[in-house]
Amino acid sequence: MTFTTALPAALIAFAVAAPVNAQDLVQRPAVTLETANRLATAAAGACQQLGRTIVVAVLDGGGHLLVVRRDPAVGPHNIEAARRKAFTALSTRTATLDLARRAALDADSRNLNTLPELLLLGGGVPLTFKGAPVGAIGVAGGGGAGNDHACALAAIAAVSALDQPTSSTTKESP
Repeated sequence: MTFTTALPAALIAFAVAAPVNAQDLVQRPAVTLETANRLATAAAGACQQLGRTIVVAVLDGGGHLLVVRRDPAVGPHNIEAARRKAFTALSTRTATLDLARRAALDADSRNLNTLPELLLLGGGVPLTFKGAPVGAIGVAGGGGAGNDHACALAAIAAVSALDQPTSSTTKESP
């Protein structure tokens, strides 16, 4: 056996034999699919009480889509809007309504609009558990930024295990 063939075999043997201890792994809370569905249902219900239909997207802590729910009466472009609102809220750890309002007053915040994945329209709210980000919810198509934001907040209120946003819904943006 030559060195080049022995090296991969040795690495595999080492990797298999190397013990993994629990303290070597980072353990983080996560939004489950069940919770994501509860959030989507609660957001849709809250908007329905306002006489509105919506699209809602729920992302996990890594920014991956867990659930998207679209009422057939809502335009399909709102699917991407809801996802991007959730992504923006997750990545900035700030409600998109707050970001949009800040961008109207501050050129530095306004520059966030130049990043292709961010969307500074109300309706995206980060999800946190004991202060740690675990995902985000995005609502679109509810008849305006205020409605979308209110329906996202109502969804979070329906899941008591999540931190409940305060009037200043999140930490400062970057």
